Amino acid sequence: MRKSINAKIELLIMLLFCFSVSYGQKKQNNLTEKPNIILIIADDAGWNDVEYHGSVIQTPNIDFLAKNGVELNRFYANPTCSPSRASLFTGRPASRMGIVAPISDKSQFKLPDSIATLPKLLHQNNYQTALIGKWHLGLQQSSGPKAYGFDYSYGFLHGQIDQYTHLYKNGDKSWYRNGEFIDEQGHATDLITNEAIHWLSEKRDSNKNFFLEVAYSAPHFPLQEEQKWKDPYMNSIKDSSRRDFAAAMSHLDYSIGILLEKLKQENLDKNTLVIFMSDNGAMENWDSRNEYNGVHPSNTVLGDNSPLRDWKTSNYEGGIRVPCIFYWKDHLKNYKSESYISIIDLLPSILFLAGDKNLPQSIEGKNVWPAIAENKAIANQQIYVRGHLQESLIRKPWKIIRTRHADPVPTEYELYNIEKDPEEKNNVIKQNEKIAKQMNEALEIQFKKDAKKVNYEKIK
Repeated sequence: MRKSINAKIELLIMLLFCFSVSYGQKKQNNLTEKPNIILIIADDAGWNDVEYHGSVIQTPNIDFLAKNGVELNRFYANPTCSPSRASLFTGRPASRMGIVAPISDKSQFKLPDSIATLPKLLHQNNYQTALIGKWHLGLQQSSGPKAYGFDYSYGFLHGQIDQYTHLYKNGDKSWYRNGEFIDEQGHATDLITNEAIHWLSEKRDSNKNFFLEVAYSAPHFPLQEEQKWKDPYMNSIKDSSRRDFAAAMSHLDYSIGILLEKLKQENLDKNTLVIFMSDNGAMENWDSRNEYNGVHPSNTVLGDNSPLRDWKTSNYEGGIRVPCIFYWKDHLKNYKSESYISIIDLLPSILFLAGDKNLPQSIEGKNVWPAIAENKAIANQQIYVRGHLQESLIRKPWKIIRTRHADPVPTEYELYNIEKDPEEKNNVIKQNEKIAKQMNEALEIQFKKDAKKVNYEKIK
């Protein structure tokens, strides 16, 4: 009897030991495995243009990411498109490279050739890279995604396009695949989604991890949506212009759902980090008379940044604080992060997950993965953003904004406590002169690091 009991105890101990070893190995593997990464970028989606922020616009697939991932409640981009994308790919303020406004028309501005970029650095870690959708960092094929490290690219080079002809506002060709202009039929949102699906299932190297950026044109104007996307809003949204914008967001959200379903079908969902973000805040309206030969109606109402202040192009919260979500099945717990995180922090964080420990000195962003995955505080976080007419610097809970004017109008300074006053209603610079002085000094240090030649001729 005693031998039988001892044998059972020994068996139980052995089982517990095997379980602990197995669990430890599983935990270690979870910490060390490299994820695939899909970065989904909406174009001009405002703070209140996603349902999880209370919008009337229905975004069930974006909401799924928010309800099952980490919602970054204080994520800051740049006030316009090209600067945000430049910061994303370089891990530094776009103003360092002179990019402070959209690269437009016949501009020769582009991302510098010599600088380290996210796709180039991911190559060193055996990642395959693809960009599908909007580029907007060089308007010629020679300055397209391939020149900066992307293995595969498809979509449009410019900042905005007709959704069906895929032409830029001045009539220039923009739609391409791998360095060659092409002609295709279909709505840009559908074509971008279909290409991403095709790349995932047919074109990628299954022996490598991948980084896939899917950069939509939606909900950027011109708004050209089928009636089926407008129907859900016929009663809830009275303004036809706002209704068209909502339709573009719904079309985008539906497409994100297709991407998420493809990940399941390809058995990629458990080892793929999905990031969703907007490139800047929403635009208030659009005067179409001087674009596309006036064939598209103007928009009196576009996005909605409420309750945040102001619009795209502005350094107020409505222009630079944008929706952002990190979702990684079985790896990230669901919560709302209050950490202040900048778009320049994405590059070092992604490279950390890819196993890269030696980053170039040009990178100014921080690895904020511990803040996202474990809700740890970010020490000494400072966020500098320069637009075409304003600069801002954030040090929790303070934000200083400097607005430059042509002479003889003097430069204006504003100071806000954005924890107590996220709507930036109360400029408290006179009540906090010491803090304002410190913030302005820090702002000026950043400003002096910027390139001397900048591209602020164009605003939209």
